Amino acid sequence: MEWQPDEQGLQQVLQLLRDSQSPNTATQRAVQQKLEQLNQFPDFNNYLIFVLTRLKTEDEPTRSLSGLILKNNVKVHYQNFPPEVAHFIKQECLNNIGDPSPLIRATIGILITTISTKGELQTWPELLPQLCNMLNSEDYNICEGSFGALQKICEDSSELLDSDALNRPLNIMIPKFLQFFKHCSPKIRSHAIACVNQFIIGRAQALMDNIDTFIESLFALAADEDSEVRKNVCRALVMLLEVRVDRLIPHMRSIVEYMLQRTQDPDENVALEACEFWLTLAEQPICKEVLSGHLAQLVPVLVNGMKYSEIDIILLKGDVEEDEAVPDNEQDIKPRFHKSRTVTLRHEGDEGEEGEDSEDDDDDDDDSLSDWNLRKCSAAALDVLANVFRDELLPHLLPVLKELLFHPDWVVKESGILVLGAIAEGCMQDMVPYLPELIPHLIQCLCDKKALVRSIACWTLSRYAHWVVSQPPDSYLKPLMTELLKRILDSNKRVQEAACSAFATLEEEACTELVPYLSFILDTLVFAFGKYQHKNLLILYDAIGTLADSVGHHLNQPEYIQKLMPPLIQKWNELKDEDKDLFPLLECLSSVATALQSGFLPYCEPVYQRCVTLVQKNLAQAMMYNQQPDQYEAPDKDFMIVALDLLSGLAEGLGTHVEQLVTRSNIMTLLFQCMQDTMPEVRQSSFALLGDLTKACFLHVKPCIAEFMPVLGVNLNPEFISVCNNATWAIGEIAIQMGTEMQPFVALVLNNLVEIINRPNTPKTLLENTAITIGRLGYVCPQEVAPMLPQFIRPWCTSLRNIRDNEEKDSAFRGICIMIGVNPGGVVQDFIFFCDAVASWVNPKDDLRDMFYKILHGFKDQVGEDNWQQFSEQFPPQLKERLSACYGV
Repeated sequence: MEWQPDEQGLQQVLQLLRDSQSPNTATQRAVQQKLEQLNQFPDFNNYLIFVLTRLKTEDEPTRSLSGLILKNNVKVHYQNFPPEVAHFIKQECLNNIGDPSPLIRATIGILITTISTKGELQTWPELLPQLCNMLNSEDYNICEGSFGALQKICEDSSELLDSDALNRPLNIMIPKFLQFFKHCSPKIRSHAIACVNQFIIGRAQALMDNIDTFIESLFALAADEDSEVRKNVCRALVMLLEVRVDRLIPHMRSIVEYMLQRTQDPDENVALEACEFWLTLAEQPICKEVLSGHLAQLVPVLVNGMKYSEIDIILLKGDVEEDEAVPDNEQDIKPRFHKSRTVTLRHEGDEGEEGEDSEDDDDDDDDSLSDWNLRKCSAAALDVLANVFRDELLPHLLPVLKELLFHPDWVVKESGILVLGAIAEGCMQDMVPYLPELIPHLIQCLCDKKALVRSIACWTLSRYAHWVVSQPPDSYLKPLMTELLKRILDSNKRVQEAACSAFATLEEEACTELVPYLSFILDTLVFAFGKYQHKNLLILYDAIGTLADSVGHHLNQPEYIQKLMPPLIQKWNELKDEDKDLFPLLECLSSVATALQSGFLPYCEPVYQRCVTLVQKNLAQAMMYNQQPDQYEAPDKDFMIVALDLLSGLAEGLGTHVEQLVTRSNIMTLLFQCMQDTMPEVRQSSFALLGDLTKACFLHVKPCIAEFMPVLGVNLNPEFISVCNNATWAIGEIAIQMGTEMQPFVALVLNNLVEIINRPNTPKTLLENTAITIGRLGYVCPQEVAPMLPQFIRPWCTSLRNIRDNEEKDSAFRGICIMIGVNPGGVVQDFIFFCDAVASWVNPKDDLRDMFYKILHGFKDQVGEDNWQQFSEQFPPQLKERLSACYGV
């Protein structure tokens, strides 16, 4: 006997569905409670499917809603459905997939894929065959409904469909889908391509076997009149470019011409999919030869795509010039993620730390807009192509650029400024002759009456900051800085944001060039504190932190401290311990503390105490959560990580002054717990703090060494690069402080370090820190480390040859020299590498130079003049000159 609803029960369910469409929050809450009650009855779900599939008297939105509530129940409770309920639901879905209403068909499709992702593809064997069979139906609704469901299943379960678990159904499904590329209904054609598209990136075997048919079928649809079909064709070609470029190469010329047309498609969604093609192509080695003949057509198309569309301007409130007094909508503020501290060394030739945050550079200022659109994609494509073609791109751009940049229509002018910013990286060399004329024009655009022009000018100028700083300061730096500071106080929030970000980039480039203007800069930044709404405050913290990083100890002047610290401390006191705004503020204070050094002393006590409290609270909450996860929430460990990093900043900035703070707190006990946390980022930050405390106040660290060292040893695991890197660095700092007392602990760490330095593909930073630490261990305990010399000397030398002269490098090389004294045979095989590493020193201290001298001459005397001549013949000329000039060998 088939299940039938009870009339009273049905009325209850319908009432619930009506209530749940009410905007009233109290009603919504009552609906949630009622749902939880009804979910106790196993056949509640039968009522829901009944309303969706059979109750044609109800309106479609209500029926669809019933299906969506059922979908949520399936997601959460499916394993508890009685078998007869599950069977009834599955039966109803398949029998009604051809409902006359597109909305109901789509809802049933969503329900089917949700059931199938609950492990049901294996236990619902008739599902795929029946859906594929129904594709042949004469009834359009049945065919379209089945295709819709199949498309969702292909999206959600593409890997499972291509596995042996289901007997490889794709062998039947893909050829079947390909037949429908020629169907008379555009909706069906579109479904068919979308289904096949799900299997391109995973290189499903069944698709690879039919790849040529697939590509031919796509070409046949190239000029389809339906925009959804064209969009799916473009998407397919973009993915094939990544996965099977070999198959596209013979047709490349016509594909490029097709994509040029589609990038100008009247439907923006099609144009966006097509525009992705240029981005993907730029990453392929064939890009240059494929596109060089087409730049003249492609460049104007991309440039044209970089204009704001009318809808963009409406969404961006482009006509609202002043909105500084309007509070921010909290939903618009993206969550901030804190990047934990990683300890790195300075290299030869790199001033400051460039290239660190290049991944967020390419984006211009309209983040909050519908995230990815034709304008952004076109700009990104032009950016990558500028990097591929460099000087070859400019001849196609310059004539257009001139016209855009001076255009009377602000939308056109704005796009020209964006173009100029997009090519900055790739075409920098060739832009230089034009910059003396362009930069003043852009600085003028900072005063444009349209806010969107002012904000894009900020971004583009920041892309040329490197050049600006390389010129005499009065020519461009000073006027640019003056105008940018005015823009930081703009009456438009988007301009404030763009100006703050641009100023942070300028700070990184200019570093100490800014010192003469510090007073003026601080006045502006502090004034902005009182002016900014929530979102921009967070960016302001970043600009202040970057300023501190850039000018360093020059900030430590009473006049500057008096300006900067009161507003920062006021914010610090206003924020609660649970407030995520603490992240950017803590990061900012960390930079300020490091820069001010002793100047931060008057403020350090409350800041230090609060960080310790944050760590303590977080650890306590984690403990309660682990004991009773149903009673307590898991802590947000970002609070602990940021607090540990600020403590590191304090230890680094205050140096020995931090000692009295450590004495009065239980930080060492907390640190021991943090070092054993399950979350890698927490361990990473704890080891950075351990190293900083070791340098600043070792007397507090020393009593804990016996407990700490085994934990450090366990964390020398290169699977977690940054954790391993910071642990390695901390061991080296501890070794220097412990001296000969390090001896009992060497065995805990040495084998791991030697293994890491010999690992292929290990990141440079980790190799450098590992080499430094091995050298330092050898410096304090040469007898323990020297026997291993032959196992590490070669990678040790190659990883340290590019590091600048500094204390770390000094102690590490002393260690190597002492070890060579203990075990000279250990370096004989790789002596040329040692010579090269020695030659990398610019000015070693006198006693270190003597150590090098003795080893080089000792080796030369040992092998004799003739053998040395032969040996030094292998040296590159530069090395030969260097060694003979510095050490007379």
